[in-house]
Amino acid sequence: MGEERNGRRRWALPAMVVAGALLLAFGVQRWHYAATHESTDNAFVGGHIVPVLARVAGFVDEVRVEENQHVEAGAVLVLLDDAELAQRVAQAEAELAAARAAAGSAEVTGAAQARLEQALRQEEALAANIEAARANAARAEKDLERLQRLAEREIVSRQQLDAAVAAAAGARAAVVALEQQRLAASAEVATARAGVEEARARLAAAEAALASARLQHSYARIVAPVSGRVAKRSVEPGQLVQPGQALLTIVADSGIYVTANFKETQLADIRTGEPVEMEIDAYEGCIARGEVESISGATGSQFALIPPDNATGNFTKVVQRVPVRIRITEGCGAERPLRPGLSVVVHVTTG
Repeated sequence: MGEERNGRRRWALPAMVVAGALLLAFGVQRWHYAATHESTDNAFVGGHIVPVLARVAGFVDEVRVEENQHVEAGAVLVLLDDAELAQRVAQAEAELAAARAAAGSAEVTGAAQARLEQALRQEEALAANIEAARANAARAEKDLERLQRLAEREIVSRQQLDAAVAAAAGARAAVVALEQQRLAASAEVATARAGVEEARARLAAAEAALASARLQHSYARIVAPVSGRVAKRSVEPGQLVQPGQALLTIVADSGIYVTANFKETQLADIRTGEPVEMEIDAYEGCIARGEVESISGATGSQFALIPPDNATGNFTKVVQRVPVRIRITEGCGAERPLRPGLSVVVHVTTG
């Protein structure tokens, strides 16, 4: 018995030394990990959750998707009764045809354009006539001046002088008359140009109305804006929907990220671009990886419906949390997708 007891004592001390060394190594490792990492379990997967809304009012003819069904971007999800919208398109096409007929052609070369060109030619002709009339008036004035000097010397008769006076007055009156005609022609040009612009405006308005009618008609086919999985379907065939009404939601395939709410006391060493490891609660043993993408400009409480007001008399200091967005660089594989809302434990390497 004594030898057996002595043997146990001989093994106990080395065993205690080894156990102590292991505990010390484990403690040092945990201390070093804590010194170079910031961790939180207040984190979750986020993503783009896109609502699909009706853009026009109408009765639902057909719903082509089911809850949790995967759809590709551009796939038709819901069809609305488009009879009224098609009638509006036909009416807009008829109004456009009428506007083109009234304008003469699609390029507006009808009666309004012809009137404008005629008015412009008339204005140019009057301008030339005015120049000629002014030249005649100037010549008549010079002739009158010469005859007046000759009449003073009694070289020409009074009758010749009176004729020269009348000719000069007639030349001046001709200039005034032509200038008035030119003003009238300018007004006619302005009127004709306004007619052309009006015809173009009517044609442009008809074309815009047709484009708008066709756009509204296209809204009867409600398509998926992104690829993803259908969720919260709330539309049924025969239902009357209104513009802006939510019909269903699509959880997008892309744009998955993680939001980690770190305590304010943990932010001192967290920087953009630092590597991150993430434990996904839904998948045991899965370690996803990423990097810090951005840090929120305010604490999460500032975005609450009723933000806290520390100026009130019932102030209690609470450690605040700041959202940190993490970009995922490596997930858990196609068989274990990261779905928005999943809980995550985040470890950011800071040292």
